[in-house]
Amino acid sequence: MNLWRAGLSAVPPQVWQETDAEVLVLAENALTHVPDDIAALTRLHTLDLGHNALVSVPEAIGELPDLSGCLYLHHNHLTVLPAALGKLHALTYLNVGSNPLHALPEEVGDMTGLVELRAQECGTSGPAFLPESIGRLPALRELWLRGNALGWLPDSVAGLVELRELELRENALPEVPDVLAELPMLRRLDLRANKIRDVPPWVAHMPALEKLDLRWNEVEGTEAPLVALRERGCVVLV
Repeated sequence: MNLWRAGLSAVPPQVWQETDAEVLVLAENALTHVPDDIAALTRLHTLDLGHNALVSVPEAIGELPDLSGCLYLHHNHLTVLPAALGKLHALTYLNVGSNPLHALPEEVGDMTGLVELRAQECGTSGPAFLPESIGRLPALRELWLRGNALGWLPDSVAGLVELRELELRENALPEVPDVLAELPMLRRLDLRANKIRDVPPWVAHMPALEKLDLRWNEVEGTEAPLVALRERGCVVLV
């Protein structure tokens, strides 16, 4: 069901009668709320609510057992996310970027099917933006966290053993977080525009690293770990 750019300020009641719908696109409207009626769409596997004016997400979203594809909540006015997201164990893609979120909820760690999580440019975030539960996502391969004023990462990030791509661009990291040494599958690491001054020796031994971007930090490209990475074929940008 495609209601993209339909000029909606509220969801038409007939939408909730389409109980066989598997995809619902409500992106780029002027929605401020979605009613609990959404729980009637039990066959949904993809829901797009991006680019609206949502100030809340209904707890009833946790009653969608087949929501296993994508959930788009980006570019809204959300300051908190519902705990009910933790019930979406099969969801593989979640985008909550460009919302003034204070933090991701602890329940995000219960979304064990997530393969990609995007939480970029959340305006009021800070050092405690990521919950400790983030490390309980065994299938996560991509984590996008650009522009969140992050000053550190939780130690639990070491549990993201399948992580391939990590974007930490435009944060406030004073150093390369030590916990990244525990990520055996990490291929691409974006640390652009942080406050990093040097690179620890262990970076040279990250087994899967293919690209490291350190531009717009105060790092010298001649540091030994970076030279070692280049010699083995890793792309290093400084």
